[in-house]
Amino acid sequence: MSRRSDSALTAQRSARLEAIDTSTSKARSLLRRPQRKERPQQGVARVDARTKRLVGRMQPGDVAVLDHEDLDRVSAEGLVGAGVAAVVNAGRSITGRYPNLGPLILLDAGIPLVDGVGPLVLRKVTEGDLVKVDGDRILSGDRLLAVGVRQSEESVRLAMEEARAGLADRFESFARNTVDFMQRERDLLFGGSGLPALAHELAGRPVLVVVRGYQYKEDLAALGSYIRDVRPVLVGVDGGADALIEAGYAPDLIVGDMDSVSDSALRLALSRPRRLRRKQPTEIVLHAYRDGFAPGQARLEDLGVPYTMVRAAGTSEDVALLLSHEKGADLIVTVGSHGNLREFLDKGRMGMASTFLVRLRVGETLIDAKGVSRVYTPRIRTRDTVFLIGAAIVVMILIIAISPVLSTYVTLLFERFRQWLFHLKELI
Repeated sequence: MSRRSDSALTAQRSARLEAIDTSTSKARSLLRRPQRKERPQQGVARVDARTKRLVGRMQPGDVAVLDHEDLDRVSAEGLVGAGVAAVVNAGRSITGRYPNLGPLILLDAGIPLVDGVGPLVLRKVTEGDLVKVDGDRILSGDRLLAVGVRQSEESVRLAMEEARAGLADRFESFARNTVDFMQRERDLLFGGSGLPALAHELAGRPVLVVVRGYQYKEDLAALGSYIRDVRPVLVGVDGGADALIEAGYAPDLIVGDMDSVSDSALRLALSRPRRLRRKQPTEIVLHAYRDGFAPGQARLEDLGVPYTMVRAAGTSEDVALLLSHEKGADLIVTVGSHGNLREFLDKGRMGMASTFLVRLRVGETLIDAKGVSRVYTPRIRTRDTVFLIGAAIVVMILIIAISPVLSTYVTLLFERFRQWLFHLKELI
């Protein structure tokens, strides 16, 4: 009996050990199972070296083929907003010069990013071609067009960490550019030299400068009551003019090199729009380089649009701020502009040094849209008050009309009021 019981216990133990071993091996196999391979993305190619121009042509599901080193936050948000299926970059989306935010924004939105494909891809891929992004390869049908580096969240974060380690050198370069700009543009900065005369009166008025940049849609929406009550001069910087029109406003001035503003916005300078109310046509100030070359001049002349020109080495945003300040604006509110040093560096241009200096120059009158929306209390308009009181009176009349009790009560009150007037007349 004892031998039989011992053998039964041994069999039970071995069965348990086999069950444990089996479950452990299954768990290990699950842990070791390779991740599912990402599905290839296919769509119509939109090709342009300038991301700003490309975003305007993108349709949901398209593949963006561009050449943009150090992809900035504004460009990435524009691509995400356009609903692109994938981004193929001829350049490097993050070079390590500074921790730019663009690549991470694309990856967080689930958009594949293939980097360093090379400038030849802009010739190989034609606008409207059907292309497929499969891993790090770009194909058209079965034909291999290019091979790049498929970025992942891990690779981008690693590159950003390396870039943060080199920020000291970047700050030194930023400081040198700032001093250089101050020496070259001191007459413009401190005397307003070269700024054109304007038909719109800015002296003593608030000015709203709109750049299609960081969170411009949210800022414009938050400023609705401020624009309605204060009625500032509306200045659109390039695509900022279209941002104003989309929000239901007509820009008073359009400032820029005219590379990203629509033809419909520029034509506001020709005739008075029917839907958007304003007193006089939009003015256009064309921003040209120091040597007088203006990329958008030919476009304005083809449209037959009147314009004035200003030569400056800084950005179009800088010109708009200086123009507003030198013409006597008592307050300048910026929408979509750069708010801190990280945003200056994220833009990735040497011209950001000029923006830094211009902000110092106009600092006593400059305020960001977020600050206005926090401290401004909307006014109660007389028209709204009258409408509210009128609506209340109409509701009261309707209630009295449909209620027999209230109708009788009001009739009695009216009769008593008539008797009181009759007695008062006899006394007089």
